[in-house]
Amino acid sequence: MRARTFTESGRRAQIVRAAIAVIAEAGYLKASFSRIAKHAGLSSTGMISYHFAGKDDLLAACVTEIEEITGAFMQPRIDAAVGHVAQLRAFVEANVELVGEHATELRALIDLVKNAGSRSDAVDGRLALFEEHFRTGQAAGVFGAFDVRITALALTTGLDAVVATAAANPPEPAELTRIGRELADLYVRATAPGSAGGTA
Repeated sequence: MRARTFTESGRRAQIVRAAIAVIAEAGYLKASFSRIAKHAGLSSTGMISYHFAGKDDLLAACVTEIEEITGAFMQPRIDAAVGHVAQLRAFVEANVELVGEHATELRALIDLVKNAGSRSDAVDGRLALFEEHFRTGQAAGVFGAFDVRITALALTTGLDAVVATAAANPPEPAELTRIGRELADLYVRATAPGSAGGTA
């Protein structure tokens, strides 16, 4: 029973990885079960139907897998940063550096959220996360006076644009590092005490 469970779990993971790769390469609209089965080395699409209730179930599993991968890459870097400003910088830089390690997963996630209507708790929750981060940072005196919602929107949309562009054609690691640093510098300057902005 243990061996069977492990085999089934491994097969499910294999299908998810294949689906992510196909979505990243061809897009959600062309990610048919037959194409995914071929990429996974399966003899038929029946194995996909055995493990997943339907395409929506498979796509949800893809999003969960990508969130786990991106979280495992980014979270240790954010946790190692001390203070609101350092954590802001770590989030931005880690998100850009993520492209160098997991461009395939990022392309797939972007396509799933944009074109398949998939929900990602990690993506959806960022706005509230940054609003709270900016709010507590303002209370601590490390951020200036600005509208936290507008600034959080500017951060997430700007970061998404940079990451999507980089993921489509990943630059060299050194260039990714430079892009992440430049973008982080921009947000740190914009949120610093005394920077031009509105009222909190």
